[in-house]
Amino acid sequence: MREIEHLEHKSRRPDVLVDEALIYAFYDAKVPEGITTLAAFDHWRREAEQQNPKLLFLQKEQLMRHEAEGITTDAFPAHWEHRGTQFRLSYRHDPGAADDGVTLSLPLAALNQINAVRCEWLVPGLLKEKVVALLKTLPQKYRHRLQPLEGFAEKFCDDQTDADEPPVKVLTRAVEEALAMKLPLDAFRPGELKPHLLMNFRLLDEHGGTLGFSRSLPELRAQYGDRVTRSFAEAEVNGQGAKGELTGFTGWSFGPLPELMEVNLGSRTVVGFPALVDEGDSVALRAFDTEEMASAKHHAGMRRLFALALKEQIRFIDKSLPRELGLLYMNLGTEKELKEQIGAATLDRTCMMQPLPRSQAEFEARAAAAKGRITLVAQEVARLAGTILGEYAALQKKLAGMQKAFPATCADIGAQAGQLIGRDFIVAVDYARLAHFPRYLKAATLRLDKARSDADRDARSMADWQSLARPFERERLAQRKSGVNDPFMEEFRWLLEELRVALFAQELKTPSPVSVKRLQKMWEGRPR
Repeated sequence: MREIEHLEHKSRRPDVLVDEALIYAFYDAKVPEGITTLAAFDHWRREAEQQNPKLLFLQKEQLMRHEAEGITTDAFPAHWEHRGTQFRLSYRHDPGAADDGVTLSLPLAALNQINAVRCEWLVPGLLKEKVVALLKTLPQKYRHRLQPLEGFAEKFCDDQTDADEPPVKVLTRAVEEALAMKLPLDAFRPGELKPHLLMNFRLLDEHGGTLGFSRSLPELRAQYGDRVTRSFAEAEVNGQGAKGELTGFTGWSFGPLPELMEVNLGSRTVVGFPALVDEGDSVALRAFDTEEMASAKHHAGMRRLFALALKEQIRFIDKSLPRELGLLYMNLGTEKELKEQIGAATLDRTCMMQPLPRSQAEFEARAAAAKGRITLVAQEVARLAGTILGEYAALQKKLAGMQKAFPATCADIGAQAGQLIGRDFIVAVDYARLAHFPRYLKAATLRLDKARSDADRDARSMADWQSLARPFERERLAQRKSGVNDPFMEEFRWLLEELRVALFAQELKTPSPVSVKRLQKMWEGRPR
């Protein structure tokens, strides 16, 4: 009965355990008429149990209501497993309480390593409720075509085998397939979910005491993550030699790259994520406490290793780039910096495709395959860089001529251009995103032309844009200060850029419909 009462907390249903009347009925059917004293009962029981020792035993299944049979320990596990380590899960049904729902107990050393996306999927027993709640946030014109929502949610949950993507993203695809149409960006509003449909995190210190308690993993990481990162930076790596022996590599001479590395943190041995680190003329092998940090370092380190392996091809690219590119870039940086960026972007497109090499043979095969493509890809990157720099130069010239007449408009466009075109703009953003930069800059130039004929309209459009941009900038600044990396914010940053095109240069079009109202809904319904 205690186990079933625990299941009631897990499933948030008070009807799993049968009531006392049904338990009474079970025994009433077993115990003969006329037994009205304890002595008589014991006498009957001893004889009856000689024939059937478990005559009066109630099975767990008999204590559970028939309609609640799907509520099992498989649906509400006691532990959550990540990379071979089990973390305790606890459950409570108490709406309004800080620990209402499911709580994951997380040791401090694992704080930066836990997979936040997998946590969004909760446990199997709560997933259907979460999916139904998300479906209910859809606009009516989409929602009514998915009825019954319970049935759609059940099929969606049964079909899920991989939790590597956020549930909202996977659910969006499933709904789009069912409706045979694209959903707007703000279709789902996860910000409206009840608290118990978000994973709770209890952060534990080395002695098992509670350090923090939150439904926001980024919040806990912002508060305590640096403590773990510092300890990893000072730690020794097991099985890979001393720290000094893991530096100075100019080729793949360190054996197969492990998926994980054991690290000594004080008296404990924990798992770290390996990465090649760029040291200029060589690379080093290091362990980091988060996959994100390891991935960022590893990308630069692996790119450096490819540059060392393909140094002749990189040298040829440097020599063959048009000199006028350096002149266009002159106000941002040196010609040498421009060449380094074009070389890096070329390597990204020819050598850095996922999955990255994990052995010397894979690395050498990837480098050999890239040799014949590098020159053509470098020319493509250089052409795009030249187009962007040309549009940027034209915009700067027009801004200088209109500064006095339209100071507010020019100041806004100047800030926009400054955020787009920095010293390292060629490698600062993904190449696919970089391809949109000419359109963004051309839209800003068109805006200046239109402002001459209708300054009031430009002012109204700018106010509309800033109504979204200002809260976004405040939130982004707060996240940067706390070290939070939020994928939603990165996506929204580029949607704001597309909104500029939609407001000021509609004729240039946007890849998908964008409006102030649509982005406002998306912002209000963002994950918190």
